[in-house]
Amino acid sequence: MTALARVFVVKIAATVLFWCVPLLLFPTDVLVRLGIPEPGSLLLFVRLLGWAYLALCVGYGFGLAAALKGQRAMGSIAAGIVSNGGASLYLCYFGLSGAWSDWGGIMPWLLWASAAVTGLLAVLLYWFGVRGRPEPTDTHHQ
Repeated sequence: MTALARVFVVKIAATVLFWCVPLLLFPTDVLVRLGIPEPGSLLLFVRLLGWAYLALCVGYGFGLAAALKGQRAMGSIAAGIVSNGGASLYLCYFGLSGAWSDWGGIMPWLLWASAAVTGLLAVLLYWFGVRGRPEPTDTHHQ
C-alpha cells in the first residue's frame, strides 16, 4: 500500500469515526451528554453536516482506490487539503478564542484532537499527493 493510500485510509476512518457516525447516528441526548450544547433548531444543520462529511468520504474513497493503483486522484487530494486544512485552522482559531470553553464532557478534547489530526492530514495529503509522485504499487505481495 502506498503512503498516499495509507493517508486516505486514515482520513476516511477519522472522518467517519469522529464526524459522520456521531452527527448522523447519535441521538440528540447522546450528543448533549458528550458535551455538545443543546442544538435545538440547529439539529437540521448538524445532520446535514454529517451528510456532507460522508460525501467527502465517498470522494476520498475514490482517491484511495486510485492511490492503491499507484495513481494520484488530484480532485480527492485537493478536496482533502482544503477540507482538512480549513477545518484545522478553524478549530484552532475557535479553540484559542475560547469558543468551546463552556462545552462539557469530552468535546473540548475531541475538538483539539480533531484540529491536530486534520492539520496533519492536510500536510500529509500535500506531501504525498501534491509534492510527491505516485508510488509504485507493491507487486511483491500480489
